[in-house]
Amino acid sequence: MLVAAAVCPHPPLLIPQAMGAGGETRDGVIGEVLAACDAAVAALAAARPELTVVVGAADKGAPAAAAYDGSAAGSLAGYGVRFSTGPGDPVLPLSVTVGSWLVRRSAAPPERLLLRAVARNTPVAQCLRLGAEIARQAPRVAVLAMGDGPGRRAAGAERAADPAADAYDAGLSAALAEADPARLARLAPSLDDELLVAGRAAWQVLAGAADGQRLRGHLRCAVTQYEVSYLVASWEAAGG
Repeated sequence: MLVAAAVCPHPPLLIPQAMGAGGETRDGVIGEVLAACDAAVAALAAARPELTVVVGAADKGAPAAAAYDGSAAGSLAGYGVRFSTGPGDPVLPLSVTVGSWLVRRSAAPPERLLLRAVARNTPVAQCLRLGAEIARQAPRVAVLAMGDGPGRRAAGAERAADPAADAYDAGLSAALAEADPARLARLAPSLDDELLVAGRAAWQVLAGAADGQRLRGHLRCAVTQYEVSYLVASWEAAGG
């Protein structure tokens, strides 16, 4: 059963080494996002899950879903950054690489961790089924869903208004703040490519895991940086 969840974005710049920073702190908007992500991951640990599952989109062009052991490695080599997390050859997509890094850097990393990648074009019903399966894997399950919001603003003029992206952000923010899995389930896959949304499939896996649960939501951060939307949220059991 799902007892807690978090939603975080996965820009490579979230990891200090991606900007050549030797420490564990970041300044500005990305620093704000990282602090919110750390708080969201800490809230997962506070729920005392028996199983934590990180879910994120497969890299573009990788159509198949994949499951990885919690020790699997990821890397930012594809972004020209000499950084890796986990032992062995890197196999994780960017979203799960960042998610596993967030979990591993936590003050209370989970004892049991699983990593899942879902194809970006996974149909809604399949995402919901996967989420329900994940929630049944242990009596107490926590899910970290990794995903960036609309990035279409980056394809146009800097700071230009984009009513469609703004409307998507507003609906997504409300769904996360209200811990509303039904609203997440209604996100349209047809907008993924149009608005350059990277997180829809992962969010709908979370919706499937949360279906039927009474949850409270907390929108920790909602910002736009480099014309891409980054949202961080926590969900917890309503009685918790």
